[in-house]
Amino acid sequence: MRDEVFRHNQAQIVDFAFTEEVTAVFPDMIRRSVMGYETMVPVTGLAAARHLGKSGLAFDLGCSLGATTLAILQQNRSADIHICGIDSSAPMIEGAKQAITDPRAEFRLQDIRDTDVSGADVVVLNLVLQFLEPTERLPLLRSLQTQMQKTGLLIVSEKVCHSDPEEHAYYDELHLAWKKANGYSELEVAQKRSALENVMQIDTEAAHEERFREAGFTRVRQWYRCMNWASFLVQP
Repeated sequence: MRDEVFRHNQAQIVDFAFTEEVTAVFPDMIRRSVMGYETMVPVTGLAAARHLGKSGLAFDLGCSLGATTLAILQQNRSADIHICGIDSSAPMIEGAKQAITDPRAEFRLQDIRDTDVSGADVVVLNLVLQFLEPTERLPLLRSLQTQMQKTGLLIVSEKVCHSDPEEHAYYDELHLAWKKANGYSELEVAQKRSALENVMQIDTEAAHEERFREAGFTRVRQWYRCMNWASFLVQP
């Protein structure tokens, strides 16, 4: 279904939320909004699948409709792996359950900050930290580092900003132009930006890497960068 959530002029812009309306158009919304999404998800799935081996446990935190979970399942055919998709949006979880019926996966309605990932071989946070309050990010990462396997792999993908204001403005403007090229109108772009203003706060790559290490992770690889998006492979 085509994303037209912000097509019409709204008298009052409310904070963005993963509602039933957003869930219905989410695949189209994220494809036309996040540059490189169609690369990030398959490669995340490949990296996670390889690390799981034949009997590993993975958590897809903030799983939305389960695109990353599905990518992992497609890249690892072992019957003995298990993937838990976690999200606090009921419409997203219901959509994931309907779309993915592979018995190796389960989906749970839960706050990722309350999720026990003990024994996890892989934990994925794809475009999730940016929606948490900045003060909540380090405690979450510390909790994950403590609970997951010491040989585990954490995969984090995020929208990032540049420390140089001119560079940030340049890429931000190019991103807006890209969204318009994908069929979004000036009104749609402006209204969605307003809706996200209070709920999505982004960091620099350096801030992410410093936070990973402060949380107790010792190996940080940035495997991907496209415009304002980056993805990291992180290990204890």
